[in-house]
Amino acid sequence: FDVRWIRNGTVADSLIAPLASKLEEDGLKVMGGCRVGEISLDTAADGEMSARSLKYSKMNGETGEITDIDGIVLALGCKGMENVVRASPDLARLPVFSKAASQKGIDVISARLWLDRTVPTRTPANVFSRYDALRGAGGTFFMLDQLQGGDSRDLWGGEEPQGSVLACDFYNAGALLTLPEEELVRILTEELLPSAVPEFKDAKVVDSWVGKYAGVVSWFSPGSFGSRPPLEGAGNDVLPNVKCAGDWVRMGDREHGAKGLCQERAYVSGMEAANSLMGRIGRTEGKAYKVHPVLPVRDDEAQFKLGVAVNNQVMKFLPRFWVR
Repeated sequence: FDVRWIRNGTVADSLIAPLASKLEEDGLKVMGGCRVGEISLDTAADGEMSARSLKYSKMNGETGEITDIDGIVLALGCKGMENVVRASPDLARLPVFSKAASQKGIDVISARLWLDRTVPTRTPANVFSRYDALRGAGGTFFMLDQLQGGDSRDLWGGEEPQGSVLACDFYNAGALLTLPEEELVRILTEELLPSAVPEFKDAKVVDSWVGKYAGVVSWFSPGSFGSRPPLEGAGNDVLPNVKCAGDWVRMGDREHGAKGLCQERAYVSGMEAANSLMGRIGRTEGKAYKVHPVLPVRDDEAQFKLGVAVNNQVMKFLPRFWVR
């Protein structure tokens, strides 16, 4: 399948860190490693609410509070939203946030493998499906040495490359989550990878890393749409200075062509949340802030549009016996 992969380094050191540095150069303070606690609200005489303060904790256990807040963008997944709303009685009283906090995510496992030889594959992005060893999960594996190209020493921490480097991900991985890391690496190297590409059976693992993340990835389950948080939060007429961003938000009038579980939608929703928030602040202050442009997705190709049109016509006469 089609995929875009960062050419050098990681998202954290190649995108996020330079962005944080640029923001700090412009006079902002980036508080990395802090965890949001309680968000408190004020209510005006006309019933309109606004975020008043935000409590947070640092990795070393220290706590702090931010007051005199202009606005907040809750760029959170379902688990983060649950934690913040649980700690924030004022937010929990609003149905929009309590319903969002009730949404559950799926379990994910990420693994990185460094091999002692280069294994050629037909494509750099590949899918595991319907293997018994998956135990009900879905999986992907990416050949980083093919996707990133350039100097492969970056993938080997500056050392001389020995072979292929793989990023493997498991989704809906609850049945795999309790397995030891060594067993997960064994399943990958002895069962899944050789089943997909036989040449993997001759490769040995030089190094490995496994990360387990319970309930952190958006689950677009049937019936969940109405509980997903709107980009405008509780609404401009209720709580105008708190917005939401992430791949699971409902974007309303700002809806974009990037759908579902994807970084593109999370990115676009973040820009649109900022545009909405700055528009509100500008109107309050009597200023005009620049709106960040959001590029639309390109049109579907002609053959795809034709297929959709034909399918729609056929479905007018063919009963959907597979839908209950």
